[in-house]
Amino acid sequence: MWSFTADITAFPEAATAFLLGDPIGNTVPLTVMAAVRAGMATDGAYYGWWTVDGQVRGAAFRTPPAPLGLAVMPAQAVTELAAALAGRPTPEVMGPRALVTAFTTARGATLTRTVEERLYRLGALAHPAVPGTARRAGPGDLPLLVSWFQSCGQEIGLNADHEDPTDRVARRIASGDIHLWIADGAPVSFAALSTAVGGVSRIGPVYTPPSCRRRGYGAAVTAHASRCGLDERAKEIVLFTDLANPTSNAIYQSIGYVPHADYAHVTYAA
Repeated sequence: MWSFTADITAFPEAATAFLLGDPIGNTVPLTVMAAVRAGMATDGAYYGWWTVDGQVRGAAFRTPPAPLGLAVMPAQAVTELAAALAGRPTPEVMGPRALVTAFTTARGATLTRTVEERLYRLGALAHPAVPGTARRAGPGDLPLLVSWFQSCGQEIGLNADHEDPTDRVARRIASGDIHLWIADGAPVSFAALSTAVGGVSRIGPVYTPPSCRRRGYGAAVTAHASRCGLDERAKEIVLFTDLANPTSNAIYQSIGYVPHADYAHVTYAA
């Protein structure tokens, strides 16, 4: 049976414990819920948990305009979730690929876009030899980083036009999440690092403007942020890649990331 709440403080401890049973696979729901508890604004959000014989065995969440997010759980839970959400708008879904497929089938929805993703976890970190140095972003970097976050969203094409990222970027700067790579005295790339939950911290987004690409800056700043994550925040560092971009997948593997699981982000026809 699925239960839902719009109040993150009412999300059961048992459901949080369920998510923490697989902190790598559930990195997205765990970090999103941590951000909501820390004060991230939400409008129309809801959080759900699936119980069998009184035990939590599944979870899902949505913080509009972001997609419905699926935790790692049995396919039966996803089939029942599709029925439970039949009356709610669900334009996008993301999560483990097999579960997204199961939800789509149960919903009888028509896909307009599918982004195949891969979750990587860091193995033995390797630092590439790239000219430049790294530093943590500060308040003076806010205008540049807002423009880069906007450009990154436009390139990805997912939820790119729904929000002004200024507040979100400012919060991440204040939290020390964003690392810059500096070459010839100017920022040329950035990588963000999430708050650790369950001993896991996630890299993302990573962005290099077109004029600075193909010089190794993205790999360098990601390696630096990963090192900082291990030193300061977490036992495990993970990141997602778009499988349609073989360059980024090769780059992350070259600095020590290894495949963990496949995910998908789909958009449905209205």
